[in-house]
Amino acid sequence: MSLATESRRSVRRASGAGPPRRAPTGHGAWFLVLPALIPVLVLSVGPLLYGILLAFTDAQSGRTAPTRWIGGLNFSDLLHDTLFLESFRIGLVWAVAVTVPQFLLALGLALLLDQDLRLRGLARALAIVPWAMPEVVVGIMWRLVYNPDAGILNETLRDLGLGDGRDWLGGLATALPAVVVVGVWAGLPQTTVTLLAGLQNTPRELHEAAAVDGAGAWRRFRTVTWPALRPVALAITALNFIWNLNSFALVYVLTNGGPGGRTRLPMLFAYEEAFRYGQFGYAAAMGCVLVAVVSVFLALFLVGRIKGGSVGGSKRGSMRGSVGGDDA
Repeated sequence: MSLATESRRSVRRASGAGPPRRAPTGHGAWFLVLPALIPVLVLSVGPLLYGILLAFTDAQSGRTAPTRWIGGLNFSDLLHDTLFLESFRIGLVWAVAVTVPQFLLALGLALLLDQDLRLRGLARALAIVPWAMPEVVVGIMWRLVYNPDAGILNETLRDLGLGDGRDWLGGLATALPAVVVVGVWAGLPQTTVTLLAGLQNTPRELHEAAAVDGAGAWRRFRTVTWPALRPVALAITALNFIWNLNSFALVYVLTNGGPGGRTRLPMLFAYEEAFRYGQFGYAAAMGCVLVAVVSVFLALFLVGRIKGGSVGGSKRGSMRGSVGGDDA
């Protein structure tokens, strides 16, 4: 036995520490994971697999005959269903129209809240108020705002002499833009908080070096803030797009898909097919299509993150080098 080994053992005995413990492996690791894994399997994976299975059947509500396996007939009907294709187009328009202004406004608000302002803590607290409100409450509140007879929006327009007001949620030309405004307002706090967290993780010494070099606000944002914020911005934008594409409660409370289907998002269309017309198999096929589309967007985002991560270190190194070179 070597002297070094004996000394290590004597030190361990003197400190009262036993032999080093190893992380659980095999069955022990699965036993520790099960409490978190079982709810996911029961509440998420199970219903997902059942919905995929249901999409290949002719399941209907109140049907006495046994459900039959019909293969891909539901998916074939979807390709020729103009109402579903139109709802999918509206869903894409809605998702883009909400996600883009949501990000731009949240970025500006996050930059403002990151400054050393008076009552900054209060402003940050007020900025997340819409996030704490359920979507149903938000929808009811904005229905009162858009009310054609006594809504605050029309009353303000009348007081300013800009017309007698209009039915914002009931007009064919104004329903979707009005709902988009509500979607942007409701999702703005979450995006703002995420971007603000990214801004606070940006190295302050880089901003100070750029300021000493004489860089203006736009140049500091372009060369320092945005490169550090870009991973967070891409992540929250991708998640917002997926969440907005799957929107249901907010639009359901505001317009129920009307008028004339102008705000009928894909999830609303699937809901109507399942619970209004009882076409469970057909509605499940719609859900499978939406899951597939979301999975494609998620895969593209992950591929972009992986490629961006492989070159992120060199980009950050060149950014620091350019700032340091300017200082010299």
